[in-house]
Amino acid sequence: MIVGTAGHVDHGKTALVHALTGINTDRLQDEKTRGMTIDLGFAYLPVPGGDSIGFVDVPGHERFVHTMLAGASGIDFVLLVVAADDGVMPQTREHLAIIDLLGVKRGAVLLTKCDLAGPEHRNAVASDIRSVLARTMLAEAHLIPVSVVTGEGIDELRYLLFEEASHLARRAVSGRFRLAVDRSFTLRGVGTVVTGTVLSGSLGVGDNVVVSPSGLLARVRSIHAQNRPAERGRAGDRCALNLTGERVFKEAIRRGDVIVDPKLHAPTDRIDARLRVLPDERKPIGQWFPVRLHHAATDVGARIVLLADEPIGPGGTAKVQLVLDSPIAAAAGDVYVVRDTSAQRTIGGGHFLDLRAPSRKRRAPERLIQLDAHALLAPELAAAALLDAPPHYFDLKGFARDRALSDRETEGLIDQLGLVRFAVGEMLLVLSPERWLRFKRDLAATLEAFHADNPDLPGVGMERLRIGLDPRLQAPAFTAVLRSLSHAGEVALDGAWVRLPGHEAHLTAKDETFWLQIQPLIGGPERFHPPRVWDIAEVLGAPETEIRRLLKLAGRMGKVHEVAHDHFFQREALAQIVEIARDLAASMPTDEFTAAQFRDRVGSGRKVAILILEFLDRHGVTLRRGDLRRLNRRKLDLFRLTGEGEPPTVQISGGASPPVGRPDFKSGRGRESVSGGFDSHSLPPSW
Repeated sequence: MIVGTAGHVDHGKTALVHALTGINTDRLQDEKTRGMTIDLGFAYLPVPGGDSIGFVDVPGHERFVHTMLAGASGIDFVLLVVAADDGVMPQTREHLAIIDLLGVKRGAVLLTKCDLAGPEHRNAVASDIRSVLARTMLAEAHLIPVSVVTGEGIDELRYLLFEEASHLARRAVSGRFRLAVDRSFTLRGVGTVVTGTVLSGSLGVGDNVVVSPSGLLARVRSIHAQNRPAERGRAGDRCALNLTGERVFKEAIRRGDVIVDPKLHAPTDRIDARLRVLPDERKPIGQWFPVRLHHAATDVGARIVLLADEPIGPGGTAKVQLVLDSPIAAAAGDVYVVRDTSAQRTIGGGHFLDLRAPSRKRRAPERLIQLDAHALLAPELAAAALLDAPPHYFDLKGFARDRALSDRETEGLIDQLGLVRFAVGEMLLVLSPERWLRFKRDLAATLEAFHADNPDLPGVGMERLRIGLDPRLQAPAFTAVLRSLSHAGEVALDGAWVRLPGHEAHLTAKDETFWLQIQPLIGGPERFHPPRVWDIAEVLGAPETEIRRLLKLAGRMGKVHEVAHDHFFQREALAQIVEIARDLAASMPTDEFTAAQFRDRVGSGRKVAILILEFLDRHGVTLRRGDLRRLNRRKLDLFRLTGEGEPPTVQISGGASPPVGRPDFKSGRGRESVSGGFDSHSLPPSW
């Protein structure tokens, strides 16, 4: 159990800890000279049965409230100290408010220096204390008169602490490890040592950790837990960690850093939170209000962004966004306190809701619904509520990281809620089983209706299909979902088109006969420099308009691409050209190539090579920089022949939306737009 002291300066906190433990927590020479605690002090009291109680002694002077806050985070039990000869004082009230904001529900009130006050004065001070405690979590706390001079109440207090320690439930250690650093120092022959309270999880000797937010990598050489050598440190312990690693030294780690499991390192400087303003705050909290934010052992400048129209009045509670001056390491659900920038008063506090707060649309109705879901502390309840809120899916990896959930807890969440999941890059997107079934039903119905209305088209463009479905998945996620469904045989992918497995687009018998005459002319050995429309018309003795009509229809069906005006390439040929460009780029030291190098590889002549490259430029497959071009690997699947047979959960490298139904830049003879496919005048696909 971790016990923290609180109370006004010179009310006997340090003397009380010394009377209980025999340890003087004033370790600094300046503290001993001035007789006043300046920094955090630590002591330990053995408990019958082999365990121990850790004490965090905090300064009471108003100038050191920020230090008091660093020590108060993570305590299980508080000793609120009030001197019998002095009574309730300003820092008594402020420390009590801080303890209440931090959610410390268990504690005792100690009426110290009782040897200096008579019974009547004691009773009057005790009555004042009860009045102050009335509206706080310590309203029912024990009140014990004590004196370190006469020994009054010390044994009773020690017995109370032993009882509390025996009934204290061990904090869950299933989450990932986090330790809030309050000291960093060097011991001769040992090396760099950091101390702090373990906020969650556990770790052992030899484990790798990260110092967050700096990102410094370290390894745990040895551990002291509750002032004793140990193989593991766990949630609720005060631990000293001997760290080793490149660039690990005392000055590299400071108070406010958090030692974390490497998977938790994701600092944030924009957090959505719930804020409760203290009743005695002088004025309402307005937009962009400047504060000092205290979390665990760190404090940082911040601004409060209101997520509602009205300022937050004294005693009020509201959702806000905290925009920090520098990133911190935190977890969703952590408590925090805000004070004014002059460090003269505590304004309020609350707990963090979402560590990945957006900078835009932060007050949108959908966003506020999401925050209601994030406010639920139980992970399974929060996850279920998020799946019910727009957009009806979320990244489970990010959710688990920000709540410090272990792999076992995350898997349990998947099983409990029956989550449907898709790996997209570093994310693991999840949907509820009900939403997933509805999505598949709507997808099949949309494709069936489209095929009925457009029997001559090979399918629906991916982007057109994506924006018409609910939930509207992000483009990479939608691609991953389609590949999964294709792998299961529920849909078929045909390049940039999606269709039902049984659908096939057909030409009429007359057009099919005509197409069989055209196909050899633009395929075979001539596939990389095919003849234009008028050349084909001359060879076949047919009108240009008929050749153009049929080739545009073939483009609509996905058989050809119009690379330049009246210059059509077979789909297979263009896919081969893209592969040639990829191989060419891979053979270059800088992944860049010239038009001449491309021309030589393709063997199509300079003029045609330029037309091909300009077509690829328009669709983002190649990126031009002067005379050089670089391949955009995110767009390589744009002209791929098929997406079938690919694993459904591989990292998605990108894709593009086909310009289905988009207008041409220009109109005129020979530039008739045909819905579907790619042609030289289609708008480049957005991504």
